[in-house]
Amino acid sequence: MADAAQQRTLATAFAPPPPLWKHFTPDNLKRLEEVKKEASKGEDGKPQKKKWSPAQLRALDLPPELRLLVPPAIPDSGHYSVFGELQNLSTALPSLKDQGITQLYPSSSPADTDRQSPSEPSRPLNHAYYLLKISKSLLLNFLEFVGVLSVSPEQFESKVEDLRNLFINAHHLLNLYRPHQARESLIMMMEEQLSRTKEEIQQMDKLKAEITGVLERLEADGNAAQSHPQQTDEDGEKDSETSQKTIEDARLIWDLLDGKIEG
Repeated sequence: MADAAQQRTLATAFAPPPPLWKHFTPDNLKRLEEVKKEASKGEDGKPQKKKWSPAQLRALDLPPELRLLVPPAIPDSGHYSVFGELQNLSTALPSLKDQGITQLYPSSSPADTDRQSPSEPSRPLNHAYYLLKISKSLLLNFLEFVGVLSVSPEQFESKVEDLRNLFINAHHLLNLYRPHQARESLIMMMEEQLSRTKEEIQQMDKLKAEITGVLERLEADGNAAQSHPQQTDEDGEKDSETSQKTIEDARLIWDLLDGKIEG
């Protein structure tokens, strides 16, 4: 009776947390920390700072109430249960035959059966064609289902099963495209990243060209000032103007750096 009640609890839509949550008390957590400090003591008897992994904690001799506080090992094969439903750890898509469901489309292209030589490469299955056929069959079966309900509602079960089988086959065909979808999504993300990087490089090249031009202009002004020393008041005013121009060019460089690099 207890097992049956537990199975019903796991299969409910809004299942309660597992009973082990009652062991996550402040006292148990404190005891677990004390056990870890005791186990991490060195030869001098002083506790050392150590980051404990779940596998290392499971290797300790913990009492049952503290062992429930340690996460279980991650399964690497087989199945696991979620709300009473078994989930497969393998990422490979199981076939409809393995799930006990009638497959309404061929496993390979019909042209493969007409090949003269087995060394010829197989042709990919036209998924879009069979998805369209299944979609049309769904519409037809739904109309038949409505007709059955209007004439003899007690015979609905066979049509519901046909609709269920058609939906599962269509869903399975769509799932066959998941690896292709993941690959194309990754390609799109990498292309966007490459485009952003190229744009940033172009902006940096443009900024470099502008700064180089300003520096060359400053160098030319400095060389001109050294080759023609200022001796008169008029020349002094020109020298002041040149210094002001130099300051403005320096400010322009900082404005370019602040504006374009931050942007």
